[in-house]
Amino acid sequence: MNQALQNTGTFLGHPKGLFICFLTEMWERFSYYGMRALLILYLTKHWEFTDTTSYLIYAAYTSLVYITPVLGGMLADQILGSKKAVTFGAILLVFGHLGMAIENSEQIFYLSLALIVSGVGYLKPNISTMVGALYEEGDSRRDSGFTIFYMGINIGAFTATLLCGYLGEEIGWAYGFGAAGIGMLFGLIIFLWGQKYLAGLAEPPTNKYRETFYLGGLAAGTYEIWAYIAGVAMVLVTWFLVQNSAIVGTLLGGFGALFIGAWLLYALFRCEQEERDRLIVVGILIFFSLIFWALFEQAGSSLNILTDRGVDRVIFGWEVPASMFQSLNAGFIFTIAPLFAFLWIALAKRNIEPSTPVKFSIGIFFVGLGFLALVYGMESSDGLQTGIIWIVLIYLLHTLGELCLSPVGLSSVTKLSPQRIVGFMMGMWFFASAAGNFVAGEIAKATATDVSGASADVYDLVQKQSFIDVYTNVGLMAVGVAFVLLLLSPLLNSRSHGIK
Repeated sequence: MNQALQNTGTFLGHPKGLFICFLTEMWERFSYYGMRALLILYLTKHWEFTDTTSYLIYAAYTSLVYITPVLGGMLADQILGSKKAVTFGAILLVFGHLGMAIENSEQIFYLSLALIVSGVGYLKPNISTMVGALYEEGDSRRDSGFTIFYMGINIGAFTATLLCGYLGEEIGWAYGFGAAGIGMLFGLIIFLWGQKYLAGLAEPPTNKYRETFYLGGLAAGTYEIWAYIAGVAMVLVTWFLVQNSAIVGTLLGGFGALFIGAWLLYALFRCEQEERDRLIVVGILIFFSLIFWALFEQAGSSLNILTDRGVDRVIFGWEVPASMFQSLNAGFIFTIAPLFAFLWIALAKRNIEPSTPVKFSIGIFFVGLGFLALVYGMESSDGLQTGIIWIVLIYLLHTLGELCLSPVGLSSVTKLSPQRIVGFMMGMWFFASAAGNFVAGEIAKATATDVSGASADVYDLVQKQSFIDVYTNVGLMAVGVAFVLLLLSPLLNSRSHGIK
């Protein structure tokens, strides 16, 4: 760890820079999850798209949100550095979220989605990379630090889904989306103010950003300018893609093959044996994370629609807006996350901490168990409406799974990847989330009806049975996948060469 970073001191046993990243990401996630809680309902109720069309748009958007960090991470690694990348991304996000408050133009709506997608691409991977850089290799506080960081994400998500969800559904869509934009502005201000606690970790890696970029033999500005132009191009391409969601699946398959090829070639020809083994382990874990996200990400799409139409949401005489139930996941996380942070440290001291592959297996098992529990509740309920307790239970079980997999996964990428390509591998982690979100859309489509959310009768016994059938299948599949990963864990542990 460099001397400048040591001089910033610690807070609660962790570098102070962790809490700048914590607050920045908290407000960014406030804006993202505030909008996400409303999006599928906005598509079906305001724009009156059919369920199938809405799921396709939602899947394209959420997939692109996670694929753009591949480019954003590479540009930060090679040219911009995390500070410039995060700042640019935050500016795009502010404009995108505020644009969502304009309700009378479909094209402005799609442009706003594109701005948000591109902004996340520049911001998200670089914040996570900075958290990893705050700790030396082998520092036992790393998993605990990432869990605290992840708790910050979910504090933002919790407050956003309550506030933006209530404002959007009860007062007006523009109020919910506008609140999300204001939250992102707070995040940008905090990040710029807190640079002194990041001790140069966020600066450009070299002076390349100042060098002249030549286009056709002619000087065409600096590399930094072209890194920003790439962001504008990303907005325009995304604007097109969110309106043509069928293309996104093809692109995910093609780019996925390219990224997997680059990862394997680098592991085989640019790494020593120990580095190679660790890099291959990272790739396998990333694949299993894709399966997890494909199931977990039903929360914003099909599970949100089910909650809106098929759950008795009346509490003390008030029908709670469906979007507000998405706060359960975040609320459980920041309640339970400190216990998990303590648990991993306590088990590590006794040399009985589960390895990363085992934690992944447990996480996937819980997400499957959540679906099976909800199916039981739906089958045992009278009539169409399902009791509210079963929605609470699925969110609790999925939260336990998420805490076993997601913060641990972020930490494993930074621990197992060679430092020189950690940004690219963090991008690969988010690319797997992109593919998982697209698959999640395909799963959600299986539950869909062919009417819009504005129709009077959109939920009946047929659609209820469709939800039951789909959730039974994915629940059983998840339990089976978890068992397979558990069997593979000893091999993956040995190839990690001592890194847990």
